[in-house]
Amino acid sequence: MEQAPQTSTLAIVSLVFGILGWTLMPFLGNIVAVITGHLARSEIRQSHGEIQGDGLAIAGMILGYLGLLLGFIAVLMIIFGVGVLAFLAR
Repeated sequence: MEQAPQTSTLAIVSLVFGILGWTLMPFLGNIVAVITGHLARSEIRQSHGEIQGDGLAIAGMILGYLGLLLGFIAVLMIIFGVGVLAFLAR
């Protein structure tokens, strides 16, 4: 009897932290999601079909990268906004 493939724990962690990155832990959650997503995809490729969860890992990575990108854009907007206000206040 053949054993069913198991789901990668790293892929699950990536998705969970990707969601947490949008809710409770914005920066840290996104970083963990991206790192564990890449690790999970590597683990899945090396398992030759014994481990599943590539979609979960990709979803976690997408959430993580988008969260980081939006956070970076928000910081830039704040910096430029403060600069414009300082310029106008002169």
